[in-house]
Amino acid sequence: MAKVIMIQGTMSGAGKSLITAGLCRVFMQDGYKTAPFKSQNMALNSYITENGSEIGRAQAVQAQACGIKPTAAMNPVLLKPTTDMGSQVIVNGSSIGTMAAKEYFQFKKRLIPQIMAAYETLDKAYDIIVVEGAGSPAEINLKSEDIVNMGLAKMIDAPVLLVGDIDCGGVFAQLYGTVALLEEEERKRIKGMIINKFRGDAGILAPGITMIEEKCGIGVLGVLPYTTADIEEEDSQSSRFYRKKDGILKIGVIRFPRISNYTDFAPLEACDDVELIYIETVRQFAQTGFDMVILPGSKNTMSDLKWFRESGMEAQLFEIKRNKTLIMGICGGFQMLGRTISDSFCVEGEAYLQGMNLLPVETAFACTKHTTQSAGRVCENKEFNFIKNPDVSGYEIHMGECSYDKGAKPFIIKDDGTYDGCVSENVFGTYFHGIFENTDFTDALLTKLAKQKHLTRENTTENYAVYRERQFDMLADMVRTHMNMEAVYNILGLDKE
Repeated sequence: MAKVIMIQGTMSGAGKSLITAGLCRVFMQDGYKTAPFKSQNMALNSYITENGSEIGRAQAVQAQACGIKPTAAMNPVLLKPTTDMGSQVIVNGSSIGTMAAKEYFQFKKRLIPQIMAAYETLDKAYDIIVVEGAGSPAEINLKSEDIVNMGLAKMIDAPVLLVGDIDCGGVFAQLYGTVALLEEEERKRIKGMIINKFRGDAGILAPGITMIEEKCGIGVLGVLPYTTADIEEEDSQSSRFYRKKDGILKIGVIRFPRISNYTDFAPLEACDDVELIYIETVRQFAQTGFDMVILPGSKNTMSDLKWFRESGMEAQLFEIKRNKTLIMGICGGFQMLGRTISDSFCVEGEAYLQGMNLLPVETAFACTKHTTQSAGRVCENKEFNFIKNPDVSGYEIHMGECSYDKGAKPFIIKDDGTYDGCVSENVFGTYFHGIFENTDFTDALLTKLAKQKHLTRENTTENYAVYRERQFDMLADMVRTHMNMEAVYNILGLDKE
């Protein structure tokens, strides 16, 4: 049986995913076969495993921190919000349909056998399992049906570390209030508290730490600084949307209300010469001189297309198209760029919508979701003849399937002989999430954009896999420096040596 430790937080965004990834890397570095686990995740950023299962992106990242391949067992239940009141429910990597919030609340305890079976799969294969909770364990309106915080901790008999976010203020109230709202049996599970995202001199916190330890009867095991390690996030509250960084190339990403898989753009953000800007208003769109604009994935393509149109940004996109600015669509963004989107099965609740007519393709939604890892080559055409190594890979997650008009040029020919995406002048689209992780492709694309501005890039694009490994190691160094790892190993029942 594996040793287990669980990371819970005082709120969403407290840093559970990051700390879980950091501990995963520390344990891996120390020679332990380690795996992440999250029984139920709610996120629009997802990942497709090697066998085509869909899981939360955070668990895929945490698996990478462990040096292992992601599997569906690491996140047996994934909720992907389709509206404010409902979500698509994915169990063991496959969708079982869409449920309203109330319906799912009444249904979710029926998923406990699948959750426990997934956990037991990891329990048999690994030395340590690092479990991540969701939201807060003190959400007293949800506790009776809990399968992801203290309810899960009881099922797997896990000790808990409680994380509070000092950056947003009130961290001592967060920690004390959370502990106070728990039942005595639940409080006993908390073996340590962590103060996360601190900026400044940690010595100033000493009186507060002494007092919170006395009031809660639980020790503070670490004060973690606001990390500079660049780890992909999945939360819609991500600070990534508002990061400021200068670069000779300005690339805009439309921030749709239901934007999904915005982790696609992490490799671009990692490039020193790229300023990536998430576009939220038509004014912002019009006033910034973009070298390239990307329409990302969406969990509700038709709704987000209507929002884009009504906001005035569609007209602005047509303007930059005429000015020869490069325009790219990924997944739902690719579908929007086509001629039409039809939904005869009411997947998104609307039968038909006119697309932007910038690519000669038509999309029809199907009942089943296409989830697979894919590889292929960028097709030979004059628009992309600057790509020296056309081999690319990624993963696909989409309900819609595209048909090509006569004469349409595909973007990629896949290894199985089928086509992906489309190219027309300065507009192109693809279903490949993760395409910018293909270093040669990204480097050639950015170099092309720089040449169009008569600029020279100072550095080539770093291999993103190498970059990501360095970030994991930075995160692990931060955890080792600022957390009492000897106490953590004692909680696990392991000798640190």
